[in-house]
Amino acid sequence: MFERTTGLLLAVSLAGAAGTAFAETPLERGAYLVGTVMTCHNCHTPIGPAGPDMSKALTGGTVLFDEPAFRVRGSNLTPDREHGIGAWSDAELKTALREGVRPNGVPLAPIMPTGFYGVLTPSDTDAIVAYLRSLPPSSNRVEAPVYRAAVEREVMPGAERPTDPARFADKVELGRYLVTIAHCLECHTPRVDGRLNFAAAGAGGQEFRGPWGVSVAPNISSHPQKGLGGWSDAEIRRALTEGLSRDGRKLKPPMGYGFYAKMTPADVDAVVAYLRTLPPRE
Repeated sequence: MFERTTGLLLAVSLAGAAGTAFAETPLERGAYLVGTVMTCHNCHTPIGPAGPDMSKALTGGTVLFDEPAFRVRGSNLTPDREHGIGAWSDAELKTALREGVRPNGVPLAPIMPTGFYGVLTPSDTDAIVAYLRSLPPSSNRVEAPVYRAAVEREVMPGAERPTDPARFADKVELGRYLVTIAHCLECHTPRVDGRLNFAAAGAGGQEFRGPWGVSVAPNISSHPQKGLGGWSDAEIRRALTEGLSRDGRKLKPPMGYGFYAKMTPADVDAVVAYLRTLPPRE
């Protein structure tokens, strides 16, 4: 989570807004966010032929992001004091998560989508920190990041400040929140001169290369032909949670459908409801 690219509350009312029928503990909420919506294991857990090795969850990623401006792997997020984040204070963890800055003042590589995390509610931020603190410490050493040029953080419009949880009573607003912290529009938005063109958010078009070959982020706007406008809700849910396109074609990584499959039905429905509101993009 602190080097990638790709709301817990005790109150029953807010737990309900997050798609559960009972009050979660902060640890449960943090585990849910990290393990499903935010897809942190995509970058911070070793990936093998069968997917993430959950026996080494969040001990550091094996995927290398070698870009012109930086070379990084997903950090060790366990509370090991030497090789993980055990020496970081809660406040430092929150600053890294929400503002993209390490305790030593060095910015995180923008492959870590902190520009989408400013929207996190205070309770969800606390829950994520609580969950990371609960992990067994691992002494796995991840190579230090290399910065070849200055990096610039990209902030999604609307994600500059924490969301008011009262807004989650509206399904679309809950979906907006979930899609933002899932940083869906980090991949499904075209880049112009290397920067995300949020004026065309949802239009897709970015290419991602990996062991799977080359995948192209599809258009997820409400365009009736080029986007999801002609899809049924059930077809969108299937794509999100099963990785199957409308025509039955298997979707390629890095789409995190394996993680989204563990989201609550209410949260998935909220995501679908929000995607319906994205303006149609060519």
